[in-house]
Amino acid sequence: MTRRHKMTLARILAAFVLFAAAELAPLEGVWKLCAFLVPYFTAGWDVLWRSAQNIAHGQVFDENFLMSVATVGAMATGQYAEGVAVMLFYQVGELFQSVAVGKSRRSIAALMDIRPEYANVIRDGETLQVDPEEVAVGETILIRPGERVPLDAVVIEGSGSVNTAAMTGESVPRDVTVGDGLTSGAINLSSVLKARTSSAYADSTVARVLDLVENSSERKARTENFITRFARYYTPAVVFAALGLALIPPLAMGQPWTEWIHRALVFLVVSCPCALVISVPLSFFGGIGGASRRGILVKGSNYLEALSKAETVVFDKTGTLTEGSFRVTSVRAGGMPERELLALAARAEAYSTHPVARAVVSAARDLGEGPDPAGGGSTEGAEGSADSVEELAGMGVRAQIDGRTVLAGNARLLESRGIQVPGDGGNGAVVHVAVDGTWAGSVLVSDAVKPDARAAVDRLHAMGVKAVMLTGDRAAAAGAVAEELGVDGVRSDLLPGDKVSALEEILASARGSVAFVGDGINDAPVLTRADVGLAMGALGSDAAIEAADMVLMDDRPSRVAEAIAISRRTMTIVRENIVFALAVKLLILVLGAWGLAGMWLAVFADVGVAILAILNALRAMDVSRV
Repeated sequence: MTRRHKMTLARILAAFVLFAAAELAPLEGVWKLCAFLVPYFTAGWDVLWRSAQNIAHGQVFDENFLMSVATVGAMATGQYAEGVAVMLFYQVGELFQSVAVGKSRRSIAALMDIRPEYANVIRDGETLQVDPEEVAVGETILIRPGERVPLDAVVIEGSGSVNTAAMTGESVPRDVTVGDGLTSGAINLSSVLKARTSSAYADSTVARVLDLVENSSERKARTENFITRFARYYTPAVVFAALGLALIPPLAMGQPWTEWIHRALVFLVVSCPCALVISVPLSFFGGIGGASRRGILVKGSNYLEALSKAETVVFDKTGTLTEGSFRVTSVRAGGMPERELLALAARAEAYSTHPVARAVVSAARDLGEGPDPAGGGSTEGAEGSADSVEELAGMGVRAQIDGRTVLAGNARLLESRGIQVPGDGGNGAVVHVAVDGTWAGSVLVSDAVKPDARAAVDRLHAMGVKAVMLTGDRAAAAGAVAEELGVDGVRSDLLPGDKVSALEEILASARGSVAFVGDGINDAPVLTRADVGLAMGALGSDAAIEAADMVLMDDRPSRVAEAIAISRRTMTIVRENIVFALAVKLLILVLGAWGLAGMWLAVFADVGVAILAILNALRAMDVSRV
């Protein structure tokens, strides 16, 4: 509780004590009025002041005006205790609301602590502490244990572990060593690390995250906009309705003025729209805050509302459902050991920059069988690179290794030399190896499926959501991944424009909303076209993150189902608050108009309903069971 909240609470408690004293004091007439005016002004002077200021600025119809008219009217008609009680309980509700909103804002503000205060940059052999914005791309920075990583960078010296929980929602520390990437905003937990910056601060992960969070409130959901418009017309309507209730029966039917004025005041107290005006935005705010703690950044409550209606989730393949990086998944040797075959292939491919060749060389090095990075020496137990290499465009390489002619490439390369090639034996890129005109074996290089991709698709199915995959990959590779994951449909060999057309077809046939999940620059048009676009934030391109409506900070497909679960839960809470608040208020409004509800019941209908709705809204922040 803040200092301001404590002062407000102290004022309310003082007003309660003075109220009790006035109630118990044996006073009559003007002395009794004076005794009740003391706790009344102690509790409500700020409400009266705000109401007067708003009226002076032409903003008449708000909750301050309703409370002022209702309580002043109660005091004027001799209902001193009711007038003070309404003001007191209204202030209790306002305090509770302020504390609740503050708690929700602090949960979001905790995320703002990821902003790095400084960077240790090494220049001319000296370590200088500068603002992260002053560090250029390619400079060397030093991150000590306990310090926050100031910019996106790559480790060039040292190894240790970093805590990325603030960015990805992942509580398990991540081990890093030379060559590994560091995400800005993470905390170095163990040893000193030296790293080379890979982006300027303005383009860093932490800067993008902060920008998303700070601007999320600008995009309101339809429900939230409806409540805002509703309150704008609702409040003046109930004021005039109360005025009619106070005047028409006495003037038209000769009813007693005091009775109908009292009913009108009860009507005003009940009609205050605080429960809706506060609890609905607070529910969305809580949902966005809860999602951020799970590494899901939402750019606005309108996207949270749209995602809750998701009927189909369309996934890109490479980098979204798969790792996006090639690696050797199997080796099939003909007449030599698998390690020797892999070593030959790596020595032949050592100078190639093709991603498949890089994967073969990397796999051989992991086994101590590959050429050294410089190409001149050898790693542990391995021979050096090829004696000569000729790259054959679109097919592979021909190399001389220890007096043998080695071919490494696709089936077309070997077949063009009259060498018979067995079936590919797998889905992926197959590197065939031939030695002195004879097929010696093959290396299968694949883009591995992410560990949680199957679980993500299964959970979507359990939620009644279809999963579809769109990819530019060839049909065989796409079909293998689709079968492994159990998606409901797959479209392959798609160019970026084709993806948009395919998505248009899905949108045309969908009854609910359609979400698209992608990570590449070529996914930006599809992310923009979908009802809700979700980008992979850790490895995704800047264009994809900019075009998306939500960002998944740890690149895990399972976060998509979590995001849908959070959005559905948030919308359930929003609807509960709307139905509950309107039902209770409507009931007591009718009872009040017929004289069956007094001021105390009106206080419950206003303050009590608001407190219960706010308590319910705070549930949106708890995503531990989502």
